[in-house]
Amino acid sequence: MSSSVSLNPQAELKRIRDTVKRSRGGVREIRVCCGTGCQARGSMELYEVLRKEAESFKGARIRVKKTGCQGLCEKGAVVTDSAAGYFYCLAKKENARTILERVKEDDEKVSSLLYIDHTTGKPVIYTEDIPFYKKQHRLVLRQSGSTDPEDILDYIAAGGYRSLAKVLGGMSPEKVIEEITSSGLRGRGGGGFPTGRKWRSCRDASGQKKYVICNADEGDPGAFMDRSILEGNPHSILEGMIIGAYAIGAHQGYVYVRDEYPLAVHRLKIAMAQAGEFGLLGYDILNTGFTFNVRTNRGGGAFVCGESTALMASLQGQIGEPRAKYIHTVERGLWDCPTVLNNVETWANVPIIIEMGAEQYAKIGSEGSKGTKIFSVVGKVNNTGLVEVPMGMTIREIVFDICGGVRNDKQFKGVQTGGPSGGCIPARLADLPVDFDSLTEAGSMMGSGGMIVLDEHTCMVDVARYFMSFLRKESCGKCTLCREGTEVMHETLKSICEGRGSKQDIDLLEELGQAMQTGALCALGTSAPNSVLSTLRYFQDEYLEHIRNKRCPAGVCRELVTYSIDPDICKGCGKCKELCPQQAIEGEKKTPHRIRLELCMKCGACLDVCPFGAVGRRSYCDKS
Repeated sequence: MSSSVSLNPQAELKRIRDTVKRSRGGVREIRVCCGTGCQARGSMELYEVLRKEAESFKGARIRVKKTGCQGLCEKGAVVTDSAAGYFYCLAKKENARTILERVKEDDEKVSSLLYIDHTTGKPVIYTEDIPFYKKQHRLVLRQSGSTDPEDILDYIAAGGYRSLAKVLGGMSPEKVIEEITSSGLRGRGGGGFPTGRKWRSCRDASGQKKYVICNADEGDPGAFMDRSILEGNPHSILEGMIIGAYAIGAHQGYVYVRDEYPLAVHRLKIAMAQAGEFGLLGYDILNTGFTFNVRTNRGGGAFVCGESTALMASLQGQIGEPRAKYIHTVERGLWDCPTVLNNVETWANVPIIIEMGAEQYAKIGSEGSKGTKIFSVVGKVNNTGLVEVPMGMTIREIVFDICGGVRNDKQFKGVQTGGPSGGCIPARLADLPVDFDSLTEAGSMMGSGGMIVLDEHTCMVDVARYFMSFLRKESCGKCTLCREGTEVMHETLKSICEGRGSKQDIDLLEELGQAMQTGALCALGTSAPNSVLSTLRYFQDEYLEHIRNKRCPAGVCRELVTYSIDPDICKGCGKCKELCPQQAIEGEKKTPHRIRLELCMKCGACLDVCPFGAVGRRSYCDKS
């Protein structure tokens, strides 16, 4: 579709929006989550079957639509009925015809696909009644479950690009920056730097060429916030970037996206092409004289490339290494020109602020952290998925009220926030508000928004070892403190997990961690010790158990645990014997089995597969 717009950008977008609404009015939408998580559970196959089946329903105005991530990843594939408000989960392609038939049968629901509240055991019919959604405040994600990410008309009909038209139709660049500053928006990529201040510094910097960059190089294990936004609503990022480019005086932008995000790249490119067709991207946007183009660049596969200066080096075709921070990227960034870099979630907030106004936006959140924050909540929790909440909501509310508490009624031990560079917060601080400043004071960080829930069977020394293992491999090696410090920390933690640690190791970890925080070159190095220092701060008793008693209280560290089969409970079913990779289990059918400890590799497969609870795991010094 070619662009044919009037000189009034807002009026033209309203015309398009009204036309779309009239053409689609009265159409009942069956929305299928087609984010990466649900696609892994067959949602695209379900979507295709639903779409074909809907064509055979004569007289019924049904539109089967694919959407981005609807949040409740634990229950995919997710399907929602727009008119009735029904929420279906764990849906498969075999359910397609039943879903459509019930649409015609006077709004009858498919009871077998309803969400079951694990606390009551009762089905929940409507989306808004599901505890997972009740306490959320979905701003950035508000369209991810309702619009088709590959259809620009869906985005425009929902109010998309209205903020861009408002900006180009009557706001000066200074006014845009003032609005972003007044909103209190802070960068959602980890550091929490005030966005408006960054934009102001870049606009005031000398230089004819200026650039804007979207950092979509999301490398934290267990984090998928940015991926889901790109997959579910790519136009919101483009709209935010165009507004930001207008504000600072840039005409070229880049989206640096993680190479492992093919669906996000695919949908982003579709969005870019569609925006160009409608005159919303490229030359003379909305006939206002403003020109802005965007290119996508696939990431280099290194965690350190999420750091701003390393990312810019990678964009320039150089090795992804950070540089010293006394040279600010807002003055000398990409190609040595003034550059604004924000992450996906930050850019997606920009159109929202312009639409609702800085004053209203600033009413959401806490004193020093305005707006909402998206978290990918994973780990030992009943409902894993994507959660958007007001800044300042407590850890307890997120874990228990929204995500349904800890799995299998295990004891809540704490959360790890902020990715590999974040820290661990214990259960006794569950009422800590989740915002930039509170998390930092507690020894962790917001990061991009990963939150891993830990239970009683999590070994905190092992958690620190795991993240340090990740970081030592991802260190670029440019500065000695990070290169050598992460290696020494990892070896020390490994030694403690294997029962070879000493009390002096704790002193070494603390001293080395503080040195790295003070002297490392970039944020990867300065934040790398967080997981170690926070676990030492809150869980030092576990370190001492490993060192003094050669015992892992959680029963995780292999060298410090042993497995056995209780002959009074074992029924001789043989499942553990079949699964054992070392053939370390012996016994005849219907007779108690036993484990040959000299062959056991302590993989825990027997513990997981035993249907009778006959397999036990205990630490060497555990007398219970």
